[in-house]
Amino acid sequence: MTFKRMLSAAAIMTGLGASGAMADCGEVSITEMDWASSAVVTSVAKFLLENGYGCTVKTVPSSTTPAMASIAETGEPDILTELWTNSSPIYEELRAEGKLVELGHVLSDGGIEAWWIPAYLAEAHPELKTLDGILANPELVGGRFHDCPAGWACDVVDLNNARAVDMAGHGIERFQHGSGETLATAIAAAYAAKEPWFGYYWAPSSVLGKYPMVQVETAPFDPEAHHCNADPDCPDPKLSAFPVAKVVTAVAPDLPDREPEVAEFLRHMSFTNEQMGAILAWQDDNKASYEDAAVHFLTTYPETWSAWLSDDARKKLGALLQ
Repeated sequence: MTFKRMLSAAAIMTGLGASGAMADCGEVSITEMDWASSAVVTSVAKFLLENGYGCTVKTVPSSTTPAMASIAETGEPDILTELWTNSSPIYEELRAEGKLVELGHVLSDGGIEAWWIPAYLAEAHPELKTLDGILANPELVGGRFHDCPAGWACDVVDLNNARAVDMAGHGIERFQHGSGETLATAIAAAYAAKEPWFGYYWAPSSVLGKYPMVQVETAPFDPEAHHCNADPDCPDPKLSAFPVAKVVTAVAPDLPDREPEVAEFLRHMSFTNEQMGAILAWQDDNKASYEDAAVHFLTTYPETWSAWLSDDARKKLGALLQ
């Protein structure tokens, strides 16, 4: 990748939409979820839909639970770009009822959700590699569990897992961050000061690529327990690890008939965890926006995204493939 190509792609990103957006497809709405990998997926998809397929793309800021509630009640937005389905029991219900359609696995390797401690903490106190060791030594993790924001699917699961082991009774406060950015900042700050840290995080992410973390051994994955833990009204929470998540792109039920080429593109749009982790690490290192990260992906992996496209869309985007 050359700087010249980056500038060219950036120019296309900001300027081609008006001239290149032909009336091939109508308006489509797409979620702009509030975590990094999903925001990059949305930026990449928006660019390709506008400049390869001629769509007018409206982004809708959202997160997992509100997005699925909206599509169930109103049929909008049209595209839910990155859904981690294992933490949200309503997903399979909506799919079975025909209120959304699953198109493709947008993270081909699946998503990893777990509880973690920094590698330096695990090295200094090996007993903290297990949840039992943490519960017996709450002061060694600072008496705090750093959790994901309200509205994320992991919110309810983590709360019920914490209830199952009486985390509060063992002297560990559950602290919910206001955004994915502040959760990431907490890890970076802990690393900079070599301070205790214990909490939830996921892969692929730039954070786990930059800061070595050790997954805490909690309990084996129990499908029945996890299903209950994903329910805010779970009557009897039991500790369960997260499964490897199926991470999908889903759409409103009318989209495949209304915009069949868009649906076909979304069926093929898929990132490996290695690709996404590298893009997110580049974004973080360069203090770049999600749009900049999308440009970096487009210029670094043309052989990947070109395979997602129809022949006509590939021709329209031919300049980026040279």
